[in-house]
Amino acid sequence: MNEAIAKSIDLSGRVALVTGASSGLGAHFAKVLAQAGATVVVAARRVDKLQALVTSIEGEGGKALAVAMDVNDKASVVAAFDTAEAALGTIAIVINNAGVADPGRFVDTTEEQWDFVVDTNLRAVWRVSREASARMIKSGVGGSIVNIASILGLQPGASNSLYATAKAGVVQLTKNAAQELWRSNIRVNALCPGYFETEINADFFKSEKGRQYLGRIQPRRLGQMHELDMPLLMLASDAGSFLNGVALPVDGGHLVQSL
Repeated sequence: MNEAIAKSIDLSGRVALVTGASSGLGAHFAKVLAQAGATVVVAARRVDKLQALVTSIEGEGGKALAVAMDVNDKASVVAAFDTAEAALGTIAIVINNAGVADPGRFVDTTEEQWDFVVDTNLRAVWRVSREASARMIKSGVGGSIVNIASILGLQPGASNSLYATAKAGVVQLTKNAAQELWRSNIRVNALCPGYFETEINADFFKSEKGRQYLGRIQPRRLGQMHELDMPLLMLASDAGSFLNGVALPVDGGHLVQSL
């Protein structure tokens, strides 16, 4: 690899936080950032579920710290940042990955579902991002915030109105935060994956209905985890130093298929 390119994605000396890191995309993102040289703070509600991830990262020569964080609890978020900062210094890269889904027809959705889905997928992103950016500004440290949105935040999808609404809010939050925080050398971007198999959607895509759906869309398959690696690193690292306020779809062309 060209030395300048390799250097642009090198995260050595930087501390990165990944929320919702106990499984799925979050655990994968944590490993990618560690492989790029970052010291990774992996966060989830239960620290015991993170220990295997920390062991795996350290076994590959990386550095990681597990912290308890409930993204829906302000005190828990503050405490997690305090713990990480005391041990490692200011967090300069944030991957807001924690999220939930509760699919259902619009007319059947409830107040309780709204609170569950929108609070975790949108309000928590604001909460973590605000806490992180305030600390970066106080420390005089620039950084990068990457919000994990979805192509459903860019286009509607059947029986996903609450999730899609929350992710659309994440996209708009990303743009507004980027518009303000650039003055403090903090970039804010959104990564918008298409359909990748996770614990949230695995059952659907194993069903006959799920297989039929994949057959109708570009690229007629689920994304593979590694296909998110470089987009994530580009947004998190100096390779994306001139990218700010972007909502980047990684979907194999799903959004551009013909009507």
